[in-house]
Amino acid sequence: MNDPNPLRAAVVGAGSFGTCLAMLMANRGYSVELWARNSSVAEGVNRHHRNPRYLTDYRLPEAVHATTSLEEALSGMDVVLSVVPSHGVRDVWGRAKSWLAPEALVISASKGLEVGSGMLTSQVLREVLPAEAHARLVVLSGPSFAREIAEGRPTVVSVACENESYAVAAQSLLSSERLRCYSNPDVQGVELGGALKNVIAIAVGIAEGMEAGLNARAATITRGLVEITRLGVALGAREETFQGLSGMGDLVLTCTGDLSRNRRVGLELGRGKKLDDILAGLHQVAEGVLTTRSTHELAQAHGVRMPIAEAVYAVLFQGLEPAEAGRMLMTGQLRSERE
Repeated sequence: MNDPNPLRAAVVGAGSFGTCLAMLMANRGYSVELWARNSSVAEGVNRHHRNPRYLTDYRLPEAVHATTSLEEALSGMDVVLSVVPSHGVRDVWGRAKSWLAPEALVISASKGLEVGSGMLTSQVLREVLPAEAHARLVVLSGPSFAREIAEGRPTVVSVACENESYAVAAQSLLSSERLRCYSNPDVQGVELGGALKNVIAIAVGIAEGMEAGLNARAATITRGLVEITRLGVALGAREETFQGLSGMGDLVLTCTGDLSRNRRVGLELGRGKKLDDILAGLHQVAEGVLTTRSTHELAQAHGVRMPIAEAVYAVLFQGLEPAEAGRMLMTGQLRSERE
């Protein structure tokens, strides 16, 4: 590909969020290599400047080129955005690491926990990527529906890195009149907020599907944030992070927005549909389903009480009826609000 623009970036993952970030980077003046697992997606982007599977009604800038080759996507790139679903991060980057430039800034935007290990995406990447890449690993999270970014609607997110100078570098690279980034040194907190809020969004959806009312929605969001914070602190995150964009901000968006896939899963469960049928009709990844299992395992391992998350786990994986889950939450042991 002849590239007249010396500013080049790679986006690994051509789902909704990867597609909108490719658009964002192109509009920031970069020529973009968009890695797609599916050859029909890459062909659609290159022939018609549209992703045929995700955000199909948005034309991609001419500066976006798609490829199914990780080598072509990554070779020589100084900025790489990783937007692979959490369950695929280890596999994709196990194959991709050979072509990652030694000085590349890697910005991970995956939201979820690895199945089995319960590891954050940044922890998986630290295991897979060479040691020299670890210091420049940044995570991006916060209230950010892909469609609204593609539409150019104002969006505000967090970018986190243990070496905050690299978070500031990512902040400068990504921020525009329509996307504002705040830097943060708490990588664990920013990632955990983005992952765990999906579990609570399923709970909120279940309650709404059962027509439990607005009072129940507000209570689930509020007590859900308590549970997220409780587990996050037990895992080493900072409590104040969960009051910010990647905690409360993302939680409110995902629990109330009609574009939320995880809320939609909950809605259908609350209306009596079976999980397998819901996921078959979704056509996109609802990270919260697998994250619920990982959350259950982490809470058990660290002795953290998470009644809402446990209720969601029981509905998803143990056959508990949503109405019974709601009854259990309302009739459990009475406690102080500070517990």
